[in-house]
Amino acid sequence: MTRQDPGPATPLARPARLRPGSRVAVVAPSGPVPADRLEEGLAVLRDWGLEPVVGPHVRSTHPELDYLAGADAERAADLQAAWCDPSVEAVLCARGGFGAHRMVDLVDWAAIRAAGPKAFVGYSDITVLHEAFALRAGFATLHGPMVATETFLKDAPTREHLRATLFEPETVRTLGLPSAGALVPGQAEGVLYGGCVSLLAADTGTPGGRSHARGNLLVIEDTGEEPYRLDGILTRLLRSGALAGVAGVACGSWQECGPYEKIRAVLADRLGPLGIPVVEELGFGHGATALTIPLGLPALLDAPVDGGRCTLTVEVPALL
Repeated sequence: MTRQDPGPATPLARPARLRPGSRVAVVAPSGPVPADRLEEGLAVLRDWGLEPVVGPHVRSTHPELDYLAGADAERAADLQAAWCDPSVEAVLCARGGFGAHRMVDLVDWAAIRAAGPKAFVGYSDITVLHEAFALRAGFATLHGPMVATETFLKDAPTREHLRATLFEPETVRTLGLPSAGALVPGQAEGVLYGGCVSLLAADTGTPGGRSHARGNLLVIEDTGEEPYRLDGILTRLLRSGALAGVAGVACGSWQECGPYEKIRAVLADRLGPLGIPVVEELGFGHGATALTIPLGLPALLDAPVDGGRCTLTVEVPALL
């Protein structure tokens, strides 16, 4: 059966903002979670006035595949149970790693849709779930730092930007660190999507995967991918048609991906011919400071020709 063209992107349903006393679930859809980092992250959430509850398998490790936090069905069940619990107002990932691809099709997405939107936060391997929430449930999500990761625990600006996004989203609508620059200048509008670019490429051609990017602004970053591998990842996205119609691209960090000048050359070579604005080093992903990027919402990407400040401005607050 030929998949029906979903048409140009439209904004997705936004969740409600958090408040002191909000109950939030912490889940581990991918890799196992270091116990000390988990406890430190939970303490931060409590300091924010939140009431964190930990999924049953967050502290688990698969008995044979020790890169997974429990069996696929267990990790999927934790995510679904948290989402469908009416007392839970947000679902925060403990870490990424590997494994979201293995469990995403085990989630009952009809049940997720019926439960309605909630704040969902994660990055890296969690990109697969961001795409599923967007394409299967119609919900906006947050590409942001995870509870048991070093960036969240050690970098105060990273923590504060996530906290502001969750509690006071109207205060953080314009995004971009001073490092941001115009790889290809211009302005573009569209609905935000993306995340870890290797995961976007891996999702191409899978059930429910994205078939084009018409009406979208793409945000991408990655870690541990050599320049030639990044070339292959972008080439796959281009050849598959998954980037067809994309309005603009904002790039984040490329931690441990080789000398940046070589990464920059790959980005220019693969994305430059699209003739759309491309911003580099906006400030999200696996880097030392990671801004929280709302996905599924309309935004303006501004890369001034005169070399002025490059920004990504979300047209509406990320949460209601």
